[in-house]
Amino acid sequence: MSDRDTQIGAFIERAGWGDAVVSFLAGDASNRRYLRLIRPSNAERAVLMDAPPEKGEDVRPFVRIADYLASISLSAPRILDRDEDAGFLLLEDLGDALFASIIPRNPDLENSLYSTATDVLVHLHAQTPPAGLATYDAPTASALSSLIFDWYIPGATDDADTSARSDVERCLHDLLAEHAGTCDVLIQRDYHAQNLLWLPDRKSIARVGLLDFQDAMLGHRAYDLVSLLQDARRDVPPELEQRMRDRYALQTGQNPDAFATAYAVLGAQRNLRILGVFARLCIRDGKAHYVDLIPRVWGLLQRDLAHPALAPLQAMLADRLPAPDPSLLEKLKSKCATPLTQ
Repeated sequence: MSDRDTQIGAFIERAGWGDAVVSFLAGDASNRRYLRLIRPSNAERAVLMDAPPEKGEDVRPFVRIADYLASISLSAPRILDRDEDAGFLLLEDLGDALFASIIPRNPDLENSLYSTATDVLVHLHAQTPPAGLATYDAPTASALSSLIFDWYIPGATDDADTSARSDVERCLHDLLAEHAGTCDVLIQRDYHAQNLLWLPDRKSIARVGLLDFQDAMLGHRAYDLVSLLQDARRDVPPELEQRMRDRYALQTGQNPDAFATAYAVLGAQRNLRILGVFARLCIRDGKAHYVDLIPRVWGLLQRDLAHPALAPLQAMLADRLPAPDPSLLEKLKSKCATPLTQ
């Protein structure tokens, strides 16, 4: 048993769950992992978030955003107990009904689930965001997209030349500043089917359970809609994407053309960043399965770049960003680090 396992056992005991059966629930792209606790006597359940501070994790942002979301009647997990210094949270167990697992089994629910998730954003964006959030502005967003020059391009081509980096970053910065420069709502940043739970026993927008929002920032209102509808992990039908974008714009009084442009620019920014992140997760962190998601992200990026407003960026990337053909994907996997132990 590791020292961390000993700490977990002591925390569970102090929280009054020492009789619970503990099992692994999930891990994610960070160093966090989640354990499920079930009491044998009555099947009561809870979830333990294990976020080791020595690996750069901090549960305090999760606590702050969870409390805020609950205060505006959204379904974030209630915090049952905590040890913030050690990196432990005991959370309400919202179940296993992830959008990503429900929809393949019940495709007729897809429109209803995405409509309700879109309405969650309408409600969230009508609220005053909490104070103290960092801003996901044009300089921040364009710099993050330059991860393609750190990981994706060199990993795919063995070319360390980053001479185009500043030009691409400047072009994207200017597009973001012009078309998506208003940063006035809370963005969760990973608002997609793998982080949304369906809670049919609740009412209205509370039927959507929220996860993985600890990296929330102040950003443009189209950002989380892009995250939801341009999902790196599952194919969202284009006609559904269009309906949900129109639904949001109508309910919030957005100019449809201006909103579509902001959506495309933010989509390009997000998908460029994800290409870099997924390559990094393989090469640095030993998580090779993220490479398998790259072709979908590439396809979404090409759709965004096809918007007329993005013609300058499309031209700049055309001969600099290699397409993820099978040989490129295999090359990335060949550089995969030894998987990190949890």
